[in-house]
Amino acid sequence: MFQVIQCRMIALAGMLMSASVYADDKASATTTPASGTDPMAVNNLWQLTLGMVVVLAIMLGLAWVLKRTGKFQMAAGGGLKILGGLSIGSRERVVLLQVGETQLLVGVAPGQVQALHVLEQPLETQAQASGGGFADQLGRMMGKGGAS
Repeated sequence: MFQVIQCRMIALAGMLMSASVYADDKASATTTPASGTDPMAVNNLWQLTLGMVVVLAIMLGLAWVLKRTGKFQMAAGGGLKILGGLSIGSRERVVLLQVGETQLLVGVAPGQVQALHVLEQPLETQAQASGGGFADQLGRMMGKGGAS
């Protein structure tokens, strides 16, 4: 019930705002000189603001999607790589790291990182088999997008 009332109030506010902008346009059309439109007019500011909000929302959405999928993780300097990870709880993860030639299984929790196991034999990962660099990952992603 509350959502319906809230939706109606938002629609009414939108109609009132558009009516006031229309009235301002009519009033300013008769009083402004013929040299052009004012760049600081209300409708220009609304258009600019809306465009900026849309671009910001697209950027945040893309960052969220890339973070959730775990794609395009770049290797840190010094040969440290994240080979994989698995969420085992709401805030706990198990992560497989490669430091040089050694692979470590690490448990990550809020405020705590603990080495769980040092692997005797390194696991073969998809990143090692295919190169796993940024260019390779981008090529695979573009290939998947074009094939479907």
